[in-house]
Amino acid sequence: MAPSGAPGRPRTQPATADDHHDPSGGQPSTRSPRAPLAHRLAPVLGLLLLAPVCAEYLIGYDDSTGQPAELLGGMAVFVPLYGGAALVIREVARRAGRGWPTIVLLALAFGVLQPGLIDQAMFNPSYRDIDYLRPMLRPTYIQALGISVYLTLTWVVGHVIWSVSVPIAIVESLIPKHRRAEPWLGGLGLAIAVLLFLAGAAFVVQWHLRTEGFVPTVPQLVGAATVVLALAGTAFATGRRPLPASGRPAPHPWLVGAVAFAALFLPTAVELVTGLLGGAQEFAVDWRGVVLFLAPIVVLAGLLAAWSHRRGWGAPHRLAAAGGALLTNVVVAFIVQPLGDVTTAAKLAHNTIVAAGAVTLLTLAALRTRGKEEPR
Repeated sequence: MAPSGAPGRPRTQPATADDHHDPSGGQPSTRSPRAPLAHRLAPVLGLLLLAPVCAEYLIGYDDSTGQPAELLGGMAVFVPLYGGAALVIREVARRAGRGWPTIVLLALAFGVLQPGLIDQAMFNPSYRDIDYLRPMLRPTYIQALGISVYLTLTWVVGHVIWSVSVPIAIVESLIPKHRRAEPWLGGLGLAIAVLLFLAGAAFVVQWHLRTEGFVPTVPQLVGAATVVLALAGTAFATGRRPLPASGRPAPHPWLVGAVAFAALFLPTAVELVTGLLGGAQEFAVDWRGVVLFLAPIVVLAGLLAAWSHRRGWGAPHRLAAAGGALLTNVVVAFIVQPLGDVTTAAKLAHNTIVAAGAVTLLTLAALRTRGKEEPR
């Protein structure tokens, strides 16, 4: 089982902060009349299913690629783990009357929690015996911490973007405007979601303890837990008041999507070029690669933070940013060589079906977000 973001899925192996200002102000909207149960549960089920697809199946990195039975079987673990995490993060933030700054910071906490404490890939130098991880690990390895900076960043960033933020943004775009900033669950529903996530996490921890033969040191576990708690605390210590709207107009959603796609594809291009220069199996990204990996992501986060409190920013822009990120991995999927003995036909069939599904989903969401500017 691989964290969303990079290793475990050879992102570039050749085939041989969104809103800083939420339009709703991060405040709960006036409750609408109670909808039928099916309507209320639809976005919950949608997020539970979309999050694991974005996290694990979108890029088609594993040996289950193109195997429908195995993919469906994997959802028994991935729905609680990724879907449960995304749902809990979204509900906790919305119930607290918070917007995207809080969601992203909580996603960052999960981005450390998953590879640090759950599957512990952050500290495991021979995770799943994936041969290409070692050359990726060495150049930025910090002995005192027992981590590779580059691999850690790819895992964390991958979870923030594809495991949590993208699926939440897309599902919120698919529902009526008045429900986008509302909680979808009551107290009991949220408790069930938390238990669902904990069950999935516990299963993965036990599975890795049995199969990996690796246990991080106590200081490593304590350090990771401390970072998770610090990020979660920061998520609720900031963003209490939305930034005032700027008089400048927000850019067109198509521009937002194009910038998001370009910024998130650039790190993949860095890995690809580095791998080709070092040999087909060598992805020894050094400290310069870390800078090239982080720079476009930091620029993108800054642009989204600035654009999101401009006049006219709304659901179409959030969907465009999420769509650009989603399509990045749709494209990268055709470059990735899956683990194991996945045939070319199975790989291409998987990639094509997933790509068609992603485009269809984004088209439906775009149609749902058409309309007047959202109130701030």
